[in-house]
Amino acid sequence: MKHRIVVLGAGYAGAYVAGTLARRLSPEDTEITVVNAEPDFVQRLRLHHLAAGREVEAPQLADVFAGTGIRLRPARVTAVDPERQVVTVADADGGGELGYGTLLYALGSRVTTHGVPGVAEHAFDVAGRPSALRLRERLDSLSRRDEGGSVLVVGDGLTGIETATEIAESRPGLSVALVARGELGAQLSAGARSHLRQACDRLGITVLEHTEAEAVEAARVLCADGTALASDATVWTAGFAVSPIAAAGGLEVTENGRIVVDRTMQSVSHPNVYAAGDSAYAIGDNGQPLPMSCASAGYTGMQATAAIVGRLTGRKIANTKLEYLGNHISLGRRDAILQMVDDEGQAKPKYVGGRKAALIKAGILKMSLWTTSHPTFGLPKRKHHLAAVPDASAEKAIVYPEKTVA
Repeated sequence: MKHRIVVLGAGYAGAYVAGTLARRLSPEDTEITVVNAEPDFVQRLRLHHLAAGREVEAPQLADVFAGTGIRLRPARVTAVDPERQVVTVADADGGGELGYGTLLYALGSRVTTHGVPGVAEHAFDVAGRPSALRLRERLDSLSRRDEGGSVLVVGDGLTGIETATEIAESRPGLSVALVARGELGAQLSAGARSHLRQACDRLGITVLEHTEAEAVEAARVLCADGTALASDATVWTAGFAVSPIAAAGGLEVTENGRIVVDRTMQSVSHPNVYAAGDSAYAIGDNGQPLPMSCASAGYTGMQATAAIVGRLTGRKIANTKLEYLGNHISLGRRDAILQMVDDEGQAKPKYVGGRKAALIKAGILKMSLWTTSHPTFGLPKRKHHLAAVPDASAEKAIVYPEKTVA
């Protein structure tokens, strides 16, 4: 009986791992299924572009996995039971259970409200394609009004900065403000902070520093100091969190729900479960936890792939790099900041800004899309057989039909 590998999530990490495993492992021994809630690949790095009005390519996963033999299951993951080795999914037909011998958990992250009242009811976000399109519709309606409208972006992390600058540049008729809990760009070097402030001034963005949102209402945001900020569209970018599914299933997780893994991305509590991307709590080569990012998804995905192939085929597991080199921050279409960091994750004094940095960021976006859309490009064609007959306990689970990508 074939060893069943189930990959949860087809984002930057999941899509890469699934495609690479299909290229490296013999289909005579293994069967790979990818479960994803959406039928297409979502460019998470460009969802603020989509919200602001730009067209963003969304390749169909059926095309991404074409020719790999991967079984694609469009469904939403509702539960993981690592003791029984099954995943519960829901779809239009009611869903069911998928058994696995090896599980790669890569469900990514989503926006978190931090318990602030009104966020779920009144705020917009750019954490997913549906929510980005919902914000886009709201911005369209505001742009059609003679008096325009006000957009308030809450959160001055990378997502908040990119969202505010993109909207300000793409929608010059709207008034854009950015709410920062502390100093704007505090994580950047002095030069990069100055560049960021100049970009906000150039784009007409009002920056509200040392301001904390305490509640979100339909047309305003209430702050901790008692002030009220008028807003026709409040965009919440004040943090991301992972799904509670891993914790509910009994996997060892951190306080915020990320799966605790060893150096090879293997769960420390359940050896046949691996995690990659935002879902994984992985320690980088510098001894610091890798941050949630596309770069981390790439590194953890490569390491998880090497570990799964190695353990299943009896080969030595290579340690791939687990590093975080810096941040690339778009400031609209023609400006950006490239800020490198040291081994402690602190900003280095030098940075790259302006058009050059924007071109580098654009190249990264294109490369990320291309490599995800071509997951087997450049990989060895030799497919390895498993070293031993896998544990068939999970193969007895109920398995509902999936779509095999030819």
